[in-house]
Amino acid sequence: MTTAIDYYFTSLSPYAYLGHSTFTSLAEQHKAAIDYKPIKLAKLFAELGVLPVKQRLQARQDYRLIELARWSTKRKLTLNLQPAFFPADPSLADRCTIVLQQAGQAVGEFVGNVLAACWAKDQNIADEAVIKQILTSLNVDADSVVQQALSAEIEVIYESNTVDAIEKGLLGVPTYVYQNEPFWGQDRLDLLNDKLAG
Repeated sequence: MTTAIDYYFTSLSPYAYLGHSTFTSLAEQHKAAIDYKPIKLAKLFAELGVLPVKQRLQARQDYRLIELARWSTKRKLTLNLQPAFFPADPSLADRCTIVLQQAGQAVGEFVGNVLAACWAKDQNIADEAVIKQILTSLNVDADSVVQQALSAEIEVIYESNTVDAIEKGLLGVPTYVYQNEPFWGQDRLDLLNDKLAG
């Protein structure tokens, strides 16, 4: 029986960016499959009564930047704390992730590159040209993936992922769910590793 981890995230999350490489390496180490489940974070936040980042108390915004800087140092990752295109609409990237997940095509690499595009390279992930460039770099048919991503079928899955996250009581992204146990935040990856090893 294949070990599987449900990965709830959005392509705009700095914490997903900080944890992505560590998480995918951990999954590979434990021979665990990853089920990528991008969600509409704004809908989850609305359900939980969580304010968007730029509407939060200034003290919370300031501390968020401190934590991001700490973790970028710890993970040895380049991180622009004030990216030029934030917040950007992540829906096209998220939908392309669903298409690639279904096709079994370079999904982990795509997600990692999209996250880096926003948080390390100051690129606009809402721009179709940026997404197509990333897809092409992975030897994927960019036009076909984007066309499928814009379909009603993929929207249904995107919405279903979001409803699923809400019904599971998830509090944010990234959340990794293994054997029905949620691990919220990339700072919980050590605990997920312990669970997988046990």
